[in-house]
Amino acid sequence: MSTLAIVGAGPQLGMSIARRFAREGFSIALLARRREPLEKLTATLRNEGGDAEAFPADVSDPDSLRTTLAAVEERFGGIDVLEFSPAPSKADLRARPLIDASEVTVESVLPEFDMYIRGGITAVRQVLPGMLSRGKGTIVFTTGAGSGPMIFPQVANVQIATGGLRNWALNLHASLAGRGIYVAHVALAAAIGQGEPDAEPDAIANAYWELYTERNEPELVYNALPGDWQMDRVADKFIVD
Repeated sequence: MSTLAIVGAGPQLGMSIARRFAREGFSIALLARRREPLEKLTATLRNEGGDAEAFPADVSDPDSLRTTLAAVEERFGGIDVLEFSPAPSKADLRARPLIDASEVTVESVLPEFDMYIRGGITAVRQVLPGMLSRGKGTIVFTTGAGSGPMIFPQVANVQIATGGLRNWALNLHASLAGRGIYVAHVALAAAIGQGEPDAEPDAIANAYWELYTERNEPELVYNALPGDWQMDRVADKFIVD
C-alpha cells in the first residue's frame, strides 16, 4: 500500500486530497501543528474506511518536522507521495500580518522563509533518500498563485518566500526527472468552498490526482477565481482555524 503524507493538512483542500488518494488505496499521514484537529480529520478518514494517522509537527521547526516525517516512514514503511502546503493559522496572521510590496521589511519576510523555504527543504531532505532508493516517488508543493504566475502585491512578504519555493520546485523537477521522482508545483488561485464549482475542495483534489497519475507537467496553475473576486475573499489552505 502506498502512503501519502500531507504537510499542512487542513479541513478543506487537505482533507479532500486525503480522501481522493485514500479512495485509490493510499494510507494517509496528516501533519500539522495542532493534534486535536488532526485527530478529528483522521477519525473521519478511518470511519470512511481509510488507513490514516495524525502526526503533529511544526513545519517551522526543522527538528520537529524531520522527526515526525521519520515517524511516518517508520509507521507506513516509507512515503510515496509528499504534498507540502503549510498554512499560517489566524493567530499567525495576527502576529505576522500580510504586507504590501511597498512595505516589506526583512523582518516581515524571515518567518515566511522559516515556514516555506526551510520547511520545504527539511521535508524533502527527509523523504527524498527513501524515494531515490526505491526509484520512484512524488513530491508536490502547493502555494498561492502569487508565488509566480500572478501578481498580488498585498501579500508580498509571503510571496517572496513562496516564489523561492516555486523556483526550487521547478528546478527539482528538472533535476530528478530522470531518476524516477516526479516533482510538481501547484499555483493555487481559488476562493475555496465559496460557491464556484471549480473552487470546491473535491474538484481541486481531483486535479491533484490527475497531476499525480499523469506525471508530466512541472506546474499546475489552478485558477478558479470568480470574475468579481476580491483579495479578502481568496481563501485556501493558507488561512485555517
